Amino acid sequence: MARQPRAFARECCPPWKSIRSSTASRTCPSAPSQFGGIFDYDQKHDRLVEVNRELEDPNVWNKPEYAQSLGRERATLAQIVETIDDLTGSLADSRDLLEMAAEENDEGAVNDIVAEVERLREILEKLEFRRMFSHEMDPNNCYLDIQAGSGGTEAQDWANILLRMYLRYAESRGWKTEVLSATHSDLGGYKDVHVAVRGSAADPADGVYARLKFEGGVHRVQRVPVTESQGRIHTSAAGVLVLPEVDAPDEVHLDPNDLKVDVFRSSGPGGQSVNTTDSAVRLTHLPTGIVVSMQNEKSQIQNREAALRVLRSRLLERQRAEQDAEDSAARAAQVRTMDRSERIRTYNFPENRIADHRTGYKAHNLDAVLDGDLEAVIASCLALDEERRLAALGGDA
Repeated sequence: MARQPRAFARECCPPWKSIRSSTASRTCPSAPSQFGGIFDYDQKHDRLVEVNRELEDPNVWNKPEYAQSLGRERATLAQIVETIDDLTGSLADSRDLLEMAAEENDEGAVNDIVAEVERLREILEKLEFRRMFSHEMDPNNCYLDIQAGSGGTEAQDWANILLRMYLRYAESRGWKTEVLSATHSDLGGYKDVHVAVRGSAADPADGVYARLKFEGGVHRVQRVPVTESQGRIHTSAAGVLVLPEVDAPDEVHLDPNDLKVDVFRSSGPGGQSVNTTDSAVRLTHLPTGIVVSMQNEKSQIQNREAALRVLRSRLLERQRAEQDAEDSAARAAQVRTMDRSERIRTYNFPENRIADHRTGYKAHNLDAVLDGDLEAVIASCLALDEERRLAALGGDA
């Protein structure tokens, strides 16, 4: 039986608490407070105004890293505040239209409004889900460490192929990449390569780290090397480590007394200052033994600043791993060893097949994936992460 328009009108707008909004409904001044309540609307609205004011000050760009962190914070806040404002306005309009349809007993109009309210509900649920499960570092830039594992020169060539895949993927999303350091092999591959990936997104869920954070792990390849005369399939591997970039120095405590700083002459392609002065920098964090080398910039100061950024990211990752272990709620483990058995994904060249062993995703489009088409693979990781988080919530209930 169809619902009576007047009865549905009474059900459509429950007595939600009010939130501050310029689009508040005239007929339902207590527009969707449930939105504001669960999302701390007032606090986020005020902070967004404050961040916008800071970004309008030209002097803020004297500190580029701080300005960039403000930009990412603004994207996160605006995504919530603007969505709530839009939902509030749309729901208010639907309420007004519903009351008019109820007065005229226009069942067709009511059905249209029902569909619109359902659409708004889905938007709200998506926003709430992201609020609950988003990582604070999701909007951040990140670093990719690719290390050749077992397989010798074949693994080093595979590291080169993975690097190209990620560079193409970054390009497809409009991100910028920079190879910070690399150890080349004799045959053109990489023993290891360190890359910075930078970009911006209106939605934090589309941030650089948000999209790449599940790429950490061992990537196994099965193919016939060009040096194989018998046509046998060889298996080798490379490890990928994904680290969020740390914007502010105070996010990670770094005591200068804990650092050993070495300077040396850069190697690789030349140019002014490169190969002629001691511009390269190696930082060793004595308490942990973490070593970061940087030589791509022309000056020692620039290389030191770049090395410090990477070191902070690695220390932050270490702190999080330790905290996860203590809480027995570890996030997905990244590279523990280069053992081919500890794989997260297999790339099979003879079958043109890619298989993610965490999500069960399989496809026969390896050529497209290696050319940077990673969206479907990454989407499967995001979906599994959401499923596990929901299951964990259910277990805690």
